[in-house]
Amino acid sequence: MAHAASHTNRLAQETSPYLQQHAHNPVDWYPWGPEALNRAQAEQKPILVSIGYAACHWCHVMERESFENEAVAAVMNAHFVCIKVDREERPDVDQIYMDALHAMGLQGGWPLNVFLTADAKPFYGGTYFPQGNWTKLLTNIGQAYAGEHRAELEQSAERFVEVIGKSELAKYGGHNRNAAQEADYTALEAIGVAPETGPAGVSEEEFKLLVYNLSTSFDRERGGTNRAPKFPMPSIWRFLLRAHAISGSRAVLDQAVLTLREMAWGGIYDQVHGGFARYSVDGEWLAPHFEKMLYDSGQLVSLYSEAFQLTQDELFRETVYDTIEFIRLELTNDEGGFYSSLDADSEGEEGKFYVFTKEELRGILGNEEPLFSEYYNCTAVGNWEHGRNILHRRETDADFAAAHQLAPGILPELVTGWKQKIMAVRASRVRPGLDDKVLTGWNALMLQGLTDAYRAFGEPEFLAMAEHNARFIEANLRNGARLFRTCKDGRASISGFLEDYALVIQAYISLYEVTFTEKWLREADVLTEYVLANFFDPTETLFFYTDSNAEPLIARKKELFDNVIPASNSIMAHNLRRLGRHLEKAQYTDLAAEMLLQLRHLVVKEPQHLTNWASLYAALLRPGAEIAIQGPEADGFREELSRNFLFDTVLAGTEAASDLPLLKLLPTPTDGRTAVHVCRNYACQAPVYNVADALAAL
Repeated sequence: MAHAASHTNRLAQETSPYLQQHAHNPVDWYPWGPEALNRAQAEQKPILVSIGYAACHWCHVMERESFENEAVAAVMNAHFVCIKVDREERPDVDQIYMDALHAMGLQGGWPLNVFLTADAKPFYGGTYFPQGNWTKLLTNIGQAYAGEHRAELEQSAERFVEVIGKSELAKYGGHNRNAAQEADYTALEAIGVAPETGPAGVSEEEFKLLVYNLSTSFDRERGGTNRAPKFPMPSIWRFLLRAHAISGSRAVLDQAVLTLREMAWGGIYDQVHGGFARYSVDGEWLAPHFEKMLYDSGQLVSLYSEAFQLTQDELFRETVYDTIEFIRLELTNDEGGFYSSLDADSEGEEGKFYVFTKEELRGILGNEEPLFSEYYNCTAVGNWEHGRNILHRRETDADFAAAHQLAPGILPELVTGWKQKIMAVRASRVRPGLDDKVLTGWNALMLQGLTDAYRAFGEPEFLAMAEHNARFIEANLRNGARLFRTCKDGRASISGFLEDYALVIQAYISLYEVTFTEKWLREADVLTEYVLANFFDPTETLFFYTDSNAEPLIARKKELFDNVIPASNSIMAHNLRRLGRHLEKAQYTDLAAEMLLQLRHLVVKEPQHLTNWASLYAALLRPGAEIAIQGPEADGFREELSRNFLFDTVLAGTEAASDLPLLKLLPTPTDGRTAVHVCRNYACQAPVYNVADALAAL
């Protein structure tokens, strides 16, 4: 960003790269905090909160047009206390004011610009505004608030606060069936199918209805759901792998495989260097919004690793290996922490770093260009803006080789050479901006991805990266039993949110299951106890998003709906189920079932927004086993077992003795052999002494 260096505001002191991008705007920006809020109260001025993130294209556009403009800044400074927020650092603030925008009947997105009363209550908002509209809006609102319309604006703000303050569960009616659902259930009962229910009231019939309701939104030609823009939404496809595991349904597996293949072939995936963009603007996965986010990579590594376990598809293996290599090279710091994102823009243009004209390709590849262009679907007119091409694929390597009469082994060599040549040219281009802050929850998603990849492939490098990252979290983002949200340049700040705790707990349980290092299970329990003490709401049997010790905002929210990242409540419910089984804490497993019970009817009715909850439904419907391994080859047995897709299975092991509940009562094999105990509901079958027999027992 080019900035007029004659200005420096308070954002220069912040750790967020997004806030620092605005540190030299002529706008008198404050970060969110007491200084700004107190000034608004003291001067009885309205507040303008502008929320975005470093990789956001339209945030940059609005900054260039308005926030760097002296005349526009003068209007902002005259009428408002102006606050800039990085939504990735303060998702709690973003969540509340995004809710406000929806309550106003407006479409959400970023940048998010919301106007508040002096006591931080919202009365108007929007997303991107062109400069002319923005200046006019600022003037009108500033004059209205300073003049005779202030009382009306404050009344309107009170109404919005009432809507925002209403609990999500009350708003969307979690455990009450609606009329349509009543009709579904009456129809089932009329044909003599009284659902047999398990914990939380789950039943086979209802699960079939859930899967059917989800399937109505599928795009059966290009994968994903039938909408544009298309987001990867990993929790939907991970749910389908679980639905296949318990039902054997080929159709749900085929839809997941179709989606994963089309994404890995699409422009949304960086064909040369690995890693996924945040979404594609079209319905074909072709034209991405080019920013690459850590949270997508972490979850997609998990998804493709699990899909490989089920299918052994080489494309899925390549996608995992290349994406992890992209993370290692582009988003990893020296201490093992992972950075947040790469920008969509370079040289002020979206995607410029990644795209090529046919002429450029001829210069790079010479006489190999025609074959390259066929493979990656590049044309003279271009498949994107300004005659440029987004590289993407449309067929398997085997089909392409056959169509072009290439001998086996030739195409992989060619592709490797092409990638090296393209990467050499990209190395000389201006790189997209890096958001180098480290977010706790997103790091935990990548840590989880690495443990899932290590399960599927047994690659030592993946485990080394995972353990390095876990040590980084312990050293830099822990504060006793508490977590920080973010750190940059060795400075940790902001109290962790439920998302951070839930994702770290999940990753630590997984790290235990791939190493049998008991420390990680103990740390997961320490954090869980903290969450129960400081986030839990017993009136709804769910967790608040913010810590009881955190700064109070105008509402204390709960996150229920699974989005591009699953809801922190659904992740926490899975954690309680897994940890409760590991540590034989029935209060944890019971609470997980009670949490699902609150939302069960909503999960069945609207599964596309609750697929991580739907995975918990599948687990309670068809519970997996607890596997306990004991003996000198515990580690080897674990690795062999883990290559399989073992849904809802808890894995514990030790080479000698252990105090962990699943292990401490096991009889020690006297003959030096390694024994595998397959247990269900705390009752174990006779031990077996090889992995094949253990898999048969499952």
